[in-house]
Amino acid sequence: MRGVLAGVLGLAILVGLFGSHLAPYDPATQDLALGAAGPDAAHWLGTDDLGRDVLSRLLTGAGSALLWPVLVALGTTTLSTSLGLFAGYRLGWIDALMMRTVDLAIAMPGMLVLIVLVGVLGGGYGWSVLAMAVLFTPGDIRVIRSLTLAQRDLAYAEAARTLGLPPRRVMFRHLLPNLAPTVVSNALLSFVAALVSLAGLSFLGIGLPAGTPDWGLMVEENRDLLDLNPWASVAPVVLITLIATSATLLGDRLFDTLSKGGAR
Repeated sequence: MRGVLAGVLGLAILVGLFGSHLAPYDPATQDLALGAAGPDAAHWLGTDDLGRDVLSRLLTGAGSALLWPVLVALGTTTLSTSLGLFAGYRLGWIDALMMRTVDLAIAMPGMLVLIVLVGVLGGGYGWSVLAMAVLFTPGDIRVIRSLTLAQRDLAYAEAARTLGLPPRRVMFRHLLPNLAPTVVSNALLSFVAALVSLAGLSFLGIGLPAGTPDWGLMVEENRDLLDLNPWASVAPVVLITLIATSATLLGDRLFDTLSKGGAR
């Protein structure tokens, strides 16, 4: 099962990297005489209302649909792991201040704050990714801090401190490997959340300009074509759902596998 899930995500990554080269047509080429049409031998997923090939737009849009969520996941995981480890290991007033800040951030409606921030900052995926990485971080900080608190007083950590190892070495060379199952799982969950959220922003018209090959935009632009060519809007939804489900299940499987390693 894990191999199948990894294969789905691996295939998605390949399409994200090389989708624009695999597209049979230019995703921006219009054929108004053809208009919206169902699948046929020339257009496997049909065309949208401007006569643009749906499959080509789907393949080309995979790059932005997957790359940006990966960046969000990397940013969120790096920030939350570093800050959570530091807060849970060092404790004191810094830990108290950080946790009160985390509580405040978690209490805010994340998606609403994201929409407001992106709107104020002028839109664009760059600002969306930055804002999303910051907003997704507090919840993971709390998780990593809790696990660090459980690990910091165990025998292996006490032994490392007794040997005079500096706190940074104890945190990142001894504690972090034992937090790996949660870190990996959190990274995949952050990827899924970013994938769905960015598609949602595009659906709302916040982010990439209209007409850009993007999965969220395709759902919004083609939602009136369900009678003529449902694949124009259904296909990106299916891909988002498939990738999100595969990443979530793979994160669960990896957590179970890595947890069997035990403390080191």
